[in-house]
Amino acid sequence: MTSSSGNRCWIPQAPRPQIQIPPLFSADDSDDDDDILGDLNTPKPPGTSTEERHVAFQDPPRVPPRSSRWAVASREAEFELDSDELDDQSQTHLDQSRVGGQSTSDQRMPLLVGLYDTSTARRSLDASVLPMRSQNGTSTENIDLEELSQKRTAGGGLIDGIANMANSILGAGIIGLPYAVRQAGFVTGLILLVSICAMTDWTIRLIVRNAKLSGRSSYIDVMDQCFGKSGRAAVSIFQFAFAFGGMCAFGIIIGDTIPHVIRSAFPKLATIPIVQVFTYRKFMIAFCTICISYPLSLYRDIHKLSRASGLALVGMLIIVISVLIEGPHVPPASKGDPSERFTIVNPGVFQAIGVISFAFVCHHNSLMIYGSLRTPTLDRFSKVTHISTFVSLVACMTLAISAYVIFTDQTQGNILNNFPEDDTLINVARFAFGLNMFTTLPLELFVCREVIEDYFFSHESFSPQRHLFFTTTILLSAMFVSLITCDLGGVSATALAFIFPAACYYKLLGPSNPWYHRSKLPALLCVLFGAVVMVISLALALSKTWTTTEGSAKLCM
Repeated sequence: MTSSSGNRCWIPQAPRPQIQIPPLFSADDSDDDDDILGDLNTPKPPGTSTEERHVAFQDPPRVPPRSSRWAVASREAEFELDSDELDDQSQTHLDQSRVGGQSTSDQRMPLLVGLYDTSTARRSLDASVLPMRSQNGTSTENIDLEELSQKRTAGGGLIDGIANMANSILGAGIIGLPYAVRQAGFVTGLILLVSICAMTDWTIRLIVRNAKLSGRSSYIDVMDQCFGKSGRAAVSIFQFAFAFGGMCAFGIIIGDTIPHVIRSAFPKLATIPIVQVFTYRKFMIAFCTICISYPLSLYRDIHKLSRASGLALVGMLIIVISVLIEGPHVPPASKGDPSERFTIVNPGVFQAIGVISFAFVCHHNSLMIYGSLRTPTLDRFSKVTHISTFVSLVACMTLAISAYVIFTDQTQGNILNNFPEDDTLINVARFAFGLNMFTTLPLELFVCREVIEDYFFSHESFSPQRHLFFTTTILLSAMFVSLITCDLGGVSATALAFIFPAACYYKLLGPSNPWYHRSKLPALLCVLFGAVVMVISLALALSKTWTTTEGSAKLCM
């Protein structure tokens, strides 16, 4: 409409119900017309107004022109007449593209057909890291999605965990157990073996329970949760000191056993100009550490050491069998006093406790073994712990009893030194003992590296360069220090095995129950026992160091 002033004004009209019709339809589409007309001719039900059944078209139906219909028909006819066969040029081009694509796919095809080729789908580091913000929004943690997805199939079974834990228990300390029985007395020594083995089984499982109660995943984080920065620093120092001291001890044992066995097996080897280096102590320490222990230490997952741990357990079995067989056949001059066989108690009880504790401790890598299980549950880890400690107890009892009843008061710190140097079976046991050392050394290096990563780089993602640097630095440092001393091991073992796990458990239980409650009292007694043993062991170690003559030889265990 147009107003008198000449300006146009639009008056809105009420909207009318409309039915949308396709914009194009052919003249033959009679079915749609019948449906619409049928709807219009349908009698309306009672109570329905005419306006509600009104149908209106916004635009009149449009029929495509004749030229468009002929164009569509001509294109359809052209498509029907087109041949499916390729000419020579097109066929040659297609064959060349197939050959090129096949060669490319063959190079990237996995060795086993059907496996997913992860190299083609691997994302960059930036794309695989997802920032996750805490609940309070104050801190941000980067989650590696690629690493998280690999954890679904990563890890080992119960056998792998048992092999690693039993190998960690049956380390260098097993050859000193007959000496511990001599120090404590036969009856007291056996009681201490069984008691400390039971306490070790309980405290190992206690560490995992503490981790679940505190919501932490490492020994250092559990101590940080319970005792703050001081606890975090204390457990880091003791863990690193014990593991690093063990690495040094293993290097010394390698130098004391392997060259001796080689010289006994090949007496003329020392006269050959080039290969004579295999009879040198320092060369064998460096050779075994760099060529065998170092490649095993480069692994990131501890369950991959289960095969090496199984080989080390075979070596320990050879040692036990060799001592059991050759003990009764030693010369009479090497045997001890028969009247000292079944003593009740001797003055060196606390020194024996330190030696036995060092032999059974594996608490510093218990959480690593727990995390290496494919299905890490407390029940499965309890099975691993029970079986490992039982196997270790049987081996330790067999070696300690069979050796002590023969040598009694002549028992040395290294039981293999009680046998003649030309004993063939004992030389095999010495070689197996050295083999056990450079396959067990990577387990201790894992702990040292984990302590550094958790203490200094806990909020950073995994770095291959940092992993290689710390592995190399720690290994070479232990190899050089192995020629000096490692007496700190007994003190660190007592703290790691008895004091820290029980103290954390006592702290995590909270003040709801008194100290004499049955849930708290065992932990409190374990802390007091570990503290007394640690103080006395430290005093004995210092007094032994001050009173030892300069020229005496000492085997660090």
